[in-house]
Amino acid sequence: MVNNALRNQINPHSKSPLYQQIYELLRHKILGGSWHPNDILPSEAELMAQYKVSRATIRQALDELATDGLIYRKQGKGTFVSPPTVEQGLVRIVSFTEDMQQRGFMPGTKLISAELVPATEVLASQLQIEVGEPLARIERLRLADDEPMSVEVSFLVHRYCPGILAQDYTAHSLRQMLEENYGIRITSAQQTIQAVSATKALAELLTIENSAALLYIERLSFSEFGAPVEYLRLYHRGDRYTLHADLRG
Repeated sequence: MVNNALRNQINPHSKSPLYQQIYELLRHKILGGSWHPNDILPSEAELMAQYKVSRATIRQALDELATDGLIYRKQGKGTFVSPPTVEQGLVRIVSFTEDMQQRGFMPGTKLISAELVPATEVLASQLQIEVGEPLARIERLRLADDEPMSVEVSFLVHRYCPGILAQDYTAHSLRQMLEENYGIRITSAQQTIQAVSATKALAELLTIENSAALLYIERLSFSEFGAPVEYLRLYHRGDRYTLHADLRG
């Protein structure tokens, strides 16, 4: 439980609105490390008593923090400090394992399924193969410090990587295995990004609410020789991922 002994530092004579002052005070505690990820905040009633303001003022300050992604609410349980989001760039292909290691997280993988499936018309068109050609379909739950972060569904042209389904995905990066075991080096990709709502199945895997926001990415990856190798569907938790890109005019 977060320490409720908050010092009253709002200035009733300031030109800054009261909700803005409270927002800044709470934001400072979160970003300054006084409160830690998943700590529970004082209740609205406690904050009202501490700062001697109305419930509407407290809620407005909390709404601002929620909009910034700094807190999250659980119905019937309270308001909590959000874990830091993972920012992913859009200009370089980085495996999940490498990305998490660079950020100081311990990457983890749970295999959901691995099987051969026939290429549908959509997949065949993307991978430039015949309809019905065998594809290795690998579905994985990706974790950071044991917390579910994303679900990845990979479709690989099986004749390029026979035996890929027997590999250990919990210990090695799929991209690393393709390069080391099959000589396939992924050097470029095309992807689309959109916001979607979590299905019941995805929500259960990611331990989030049904219909929670997800970042959905479809990515087609190419080898150094320009051949399409992998068609990937990614479902990132919207509360834990942000995407950024450097733009030039």
